[in-house]
Amino acid sequence: MRPDILNPLFAEVEALKGVGPALAKPLDRLGIARVLDLLFHLPSGWVDRWPRDELMQSDVGRTIAITLTPTDYRTSSSPRAPTRVVATDQHGNTVALVFFGGGSGRVRKLLPLGEPRRVSGRLDQYGQDLQIIHPEVGGEDGDFREREAVYPLTEGMTSRRLGALVEQALARAPDLPEWIEPSLKAQREWPAWREAMTRLHTDPADAVARARLAYDEVFANQLALSIVRADTRKRRGRALQGDGRLRDLLRLPYQLTGAQARSVREIEGDLAQSAPMLRLLQGDVGSGKTLVAAMALLIAVEAGAQAAMLAPTEILARQHYETLRRTLAGLPIEIAVLTGRDKGRAREATLMGLADGSIHILVGTHAIFQEAVTYRDLGLVVVDEQHRFGVAERMLLQAKGRTPPHLLAMTATPIPRTLTLALHGEMDQSRLDEMPPGREPIETRVLSEERVDEVINALGRHLSEGKQAYWVCPLVEESETSDLQAAEARAAALASRFGDRVGLVHGRMKGTEKDAVMARFSAGEIGVLVATTVIEVGVDVPNATLIVIEHADRFGLAQLHQLRGRVGRGGGRSVCLLLRGGSLSETARARLALMRETNDGFRIAEEDLRLRGAGELLGTRQSGEAMFRLATPDLLSELLPAATDDARLLIDRDGGLNGARGKAARTALYLFERDAGVALLRSG
Repeated sequence: MRPDILNPLFAEVEALKGVGPALAKPLDRLGIARVLDLLFHLPSGWVDRWPRDELMQSDVGRTIAITLTPTDYRTSSSPRAPTRVVATDQHGNTVALVFFGGGSGRVRKLLPLGEPRRVSGRLDQYGQDLQIIHPEVGGEDGDFREREAVYPLTEGMTSRRLGALVEQALARAPDLPEWIEPSLKAQREWPAWREAMTRLHTDPADAVARARLAYDEVFANQLALSIVRADTRKRRGRALQGDGRLRDLLRLPYQLTGAQARSVREIEGDLAQSAPMLRLLQGDVGSGKTLVAAMALLIAVEAGAQAAMLAPTEILARQHYETLRRTLAGLPIEIAVLTGRDKGRAREATLMGLADGSIHILVGTHAIFQEAVTYRDLGLVVVDEQHRFGVAERMLLQAKGRTPPHLLAMTATPIPRTLTLALHGEMDQSRLDEMPPGREPIETRVLSEERVDEVINALGRHLSEGKQAYWVCPLVEESETSDLQAAEARAAALASRFGDRVGLVHGRMKGTEKDAVMARFSAGEIGVLVATTVIEVGVDVPNATLIVIEHADRFGLAQLHQLRGRVGRGGGRSVCLLLRGGSLSETARARLALMRETNDGFRIAEEDLRLRGAGELLGTRQSGEAMFRLATPDLLSELLPAATDDARLLIDRDGGLNGARGKAARTALYLFERDAGVALLRSG
């Protein structure tokens, strides 16, 4: 239960003075629904205001605060013309205060002639005259802060209005008990939590206050992971020791890479322990994660248990099912697939096979942990693309075993080392950091979208050679169109040239329709598959050796790398063409240059973290993904080791959450919404 001391912070933002339905809308667009969200909506920068009592030429280009007296209004009959207010300082120097937007009445009320007003804005020069465009106006005695926070905004919200709401939120903020280890706090000279929050909103350049708050968030995250890890370690599971009889029957056309063999040994060692395995298998696109998972599944079956493999989408689940059937063909085991669209007798037969144990391995989507699905003896759960599943979903599947089953999580999105510890610190790690022999690097080129006709001609030559291709349509930002419309338009344009050799898949299609198109593409009946990012994972067509990605500058590095990994899955040369827009930001330019330079997903992940930040690494806020609102990538890297050590110290030495400091740390878990760890500890 959340500590009462935090209740004022978790109140809805409408509890603040002046926040009604109209103001709640722009706040909602900013992700601000509670008082706490206001506090965590940190300034993105600041404005330094230079207090002056005289207008000076040397201040041109600076934001100044000065007392001025309006002497004249200058308006025009044109509604588009600005309203100008001529004003003087106490020394008689003149400046024009310029207001665009029509309607001089409001300006006249704001700046009555002959009455001094405190004014702030950027002093500029227009010809021989000084001017300030859209100055802020205070009262006769009103002044401006010398340093004022500038907040990320949306339509209908000003920085000053948001700052006033933050002041109300700060007034509600309680003095919280201290959870940081005392010697660390003294060494870093960190203020208390409430003081740090106040200081940072007052002066966004306060690096000490920012580091303190970032540490709090990272510490809460690492403490929650430490609790999950400790809880898993103390649970009594079941040792699964395979005898090798099934693996000995495998007739693979190739040998495992060193990284694959090492990962299988690590997994086999974990499975042989009674404490449930909690391991993350990271592997770049094409590094052979599925084969490692197949070995783990076979070990569980050899030990007399059942195993389940969970995938985030129907396409990926059926892809894994077919891959496992091919890889394990001839072995005396039964493999089944179960997704949300399976109905009737087929579904009933699968459920009966799971219950009586005749099905040894089940592959499927979230449908495999629904209430109606019971297992005779579930011993191992493999979760693919695990960042798409929350902790609650994983726990539901683990609850299907008579004892807590072992868990192997996999991801094809390489994660920077810093974030691996921050997102998955409760797990042991295995990395597939080498490629199977024979896989050639994918040649990547960056072209202007103006050359799209040349690309279509090249696509024609590619198809005439009997090869296949993907054409990925852009992420669309404009509200008047959609990703789907862009894909449909491109598919129609290509079909006018290549006829029925063009297929289309997108996220809004029914599963059966999507599967039918994918089956035709896999069979070679379709030459070019136009798609949205629905093909990012789980599509494996070795004959597809060309991928075109439109508006590649709109995609993140991790997503570009995942999309590129759809080709290069057979032998020979594959090409990825990145079509860029006309004007590129520095970040987009850096992304595309790196994609051209390297195929190394782990290097790309590190650079993605640097360019985009921890909160956006995987593109969107996905279920179960730890998000950092206060800790920037640089601060995360700097503070993570100390936060991890401090969290483990609290669990191992300082009495956990029941000790004196632990009770304060419990407050931190709830404050940063990592309180799933508290529930685990209580239930364990």
